[in-house]
Formats: sequence, structure tokens, C-alpha cells
Amino acid sequence: MVRIETNSEAGIFVISIDGDIDASSSIQLDDVMRTSIAERHPKIVISCEKLAYISSAGLGVFMSYIEDINSNDIKMAIYGLNEKVMNVFEILGLDQLLNIVNTKEEASTLVNEV
Repeated sequence: MVRIETNSEAGIFVISIDGDIDASSSIQLDDVMRTSIAERHPKIVISCEKLAYISSAGLGVFMSYIEDINSNDIKMAIYGLNEKVMNVFEILGLDQLLNIVNTKEEASTLVNEV
């Protein structure tokens, strides 16, 4: 079970994930990512402080939007990954393709850089 909430804070579109992203809940994540890109939010921060688990389907959602993020000049940062989830991102090399930081402050600073 997952709960994904969105809001806007100081010009940054914030996506907060609470729970597990598995095959069925990855559809929710995909919908939110697709919408945020379609609406051309130039700054996206994804809070994973309450993300307990992510399956390959969930990781696939992030991978599928890397090109869209880059080609639409969107600045995105992910923060708050627990050690287990971060390890999965590192094994797949996603830590090299996505901006992953520890804190909300670091994420906000990164997407606000000129």
C-alpha cells in the first residue's frame, strides 16, 4: 500500500511517497510523474523519507522518465532514501542518472541552482 501526495512549495512541485512501491502501486507513481512532466513543472522534488520498499516496477518508473526530465529541462531531485532502497538505486546505477541527496534542503538547493 502506498500513499502519494503532491503539493507546491516555493515554486517547487513536491511528490511525497509513503509506503511501498510495488507492481500495482507503481501505476500511481507513474501517473504522478507523467502529470508533473506534462504540466511542465520545472522543479520537482521527490520525498522518499517514508518509502519503505521499491520493486523493479517502481524503479522502472523513474528510469522511464529520465529522458523526458532532461529533454524538458526539468530539475528533479530525490531525497530521504533509506539505506536499503538507496542500495538498489546504486546497484542499478540510478544514483548516477538521478539527483539523489539526503535532505529536503539539499534537494531544494539543487533544483533551484541556475
